[in-house]
Amino acid sequence: MTEAPIRIGELANRAEVSTRTVDYYTSLGLLNPAERTTGNFRLYDPADTERIQLIKSLEAQGIPLEEIATAFASPTTDVGPILERIDDDLKSFQAVAESAPEAMQGLLGVIATRVHTLIYIALQIPPDIPIL
Repeated sequence: MTEAPIRIGELANRAEVSTRTVDYYTSLGLLNPAERTTGNFRLYDPADTERIQLIKSLEAQGIPLEEIATAFASPTTDVGPILERIDDDLKSFQAVAESAPEAMQGLLGVIATRVHTLIYIALQIPPDIPIL
């Protein structure tokens, strides 16, 4: 049985963010209310809790919210799993970078910047363009 939609305060509480954060994510198109009550309150899918966690994690890895919103707005592809994989890969890279010798820190910083640029470019490519 699926869980009933929840109000913004409950979503914020479950995701450990403020209601202002939920409002902001909604305004950027990162979240979409599932429905509205007769009193015009927004109701969200309880699964949006995990979506907020993913958004926060990607943002912490340096991916701008606007890029995440663009990826989620992709009309033909479910990018959730793709973004989760990117998040996992970036976490792995960060762990390696933190344990690397100090002499390598600068190089790894340059690589991280390049990876973020490539992710941004990849998220801009329309999903129907064949990659050769």
